[in-house]
Amino acid sequence: MARDPLDSIQQALRRVPQQRQRRLSTFRPGPDATLLPGDGETGPAQGPLLDLASNDYLGLSAHPSLKAAAMAVIQSEGVGSGGSRLVSGTRPCHVSLEAALAQWLGRERVLLFPSGFQANLAAVLALADRHSEVIADRLIHHSLLVGIQASGARLRRFRHNDLSDLRRLLERGARSEPDRRRLVVSESLFSMEGTSPDLAGIAAACQEFGALLLLDEAHALGLLGPGGRGLAWGLAGVSLVSGTFGKAFGAGGAFLAADDPVGEWLLQSSGAFRYTTALAPPLAATAEAALEQLQADPGQGEALLRRARRWRDGLEAAGWRRPPGEGPILPLHVGDNALALHLQGHLEQAGLLGVAIRPPTVPAGTARLRLVLRRDLPHGSLDRLLHALAAWPHAPAP
Repeated sequence: MARDPLDSIQQALRRVPQQRQRRLSTFRPGPDATLLPGDGETGPAQGPLLDLASNDYLGLSAHPSLKAAAMAVIQSEGVGSGGSRLVSGTRPCHVSLEAALAQWLGRERVLLFPSGFQANLAAVLALADRHSEVIADRLIHHSLLVGIQASGARLRRFRHNDLSDLRRLLERGARSEPDRRRLVVSESLFSMEGTSPDLAGIAAACQEFGALLLLDEAHALGLLGPGGRGLAWGLAGVSLVSGTFGKAFGAGGAFLAADDPVGEWLLQSSGAFRYTTALAPPLAATAEAALEQLQADPGQGEALLRRARRWRDGLEAAGWRRPPGEGPILPLHVGDNALALHLQGHLEQAGLLGVAIRPPTVPAGTARLRLVLRRDLPHGSLDRLLHALAAWPHAPAP
């Protein structure tokens, strides 16, 4: 009798420790945000929750101008694009958004993608192949690693945000294989660490050793850099920028921004762009409305960073290890998976939503609660959090 082909999958599932298993929870956003009853990881909370987990950093997802833009395009163009960009899927809203982003970022070409994961796959595959070497920060996003694996390139990893380690690998490669194409991959704001690299130093090293540089700016755009344009803005040596609309832009979808010839090469060669249905027109219109909001109030990201400093000060004063970085992502490290889940449940009972992040999303032994600040958090949110944390049985002594 033939072996059941699902046996190996079932065996793999049984090997996943209980404290690393995932469950879906349904969350209704808004002023009375609620974790709905269902298959939640720590059980449903009672009553509304204050959202300290969303990436809607500037609170734009519910902005009236964004909702109006989406509804207007639905009325004029419909919901779906109905085809790929190179067939029949390109709409005026796509062209308008790409042009506006290119001007805002100072780039010659922008191409839209349905998701950030897809954009990162396309970015790596455009810049690396099986003859290339990719030198990547050890903590880059999973989508970038999948792209590297798909490219067939040889992968080297440098210590997180360690410029000297990167330079060592670049110098060694340039000396031993000077003709091999090299691609350096990093992020401007790491989503689980809250940290940013010395990007000017990375770009200079890439120029010195003749390497391409791919920078994922998904969590930085709208917040970091002049006017929220990201850390790559105006910086020579950055070959390709990846960005998303699902964070500070409050919408959905993603893009890649580059100068020629990289931008033209993407258009001509990218299967991830060519063989997918175009970004839904309402999302494109919403993203452009968000960009208009960012341009109208370019200081809103800086205001959120000032608030993040106050939260870091408060957490440190309460005995927690100061969350690294300057952005709105504040990881509270607890180390143990069970403790992280316990802290998540404790905060839910206090009316706060903060999600436990565990391996394999983060390295083993570094489980944490990932807190995220938003511009629209009500006054007194920090005091409410600190009060709840102080009541946790495993809280550090101030």
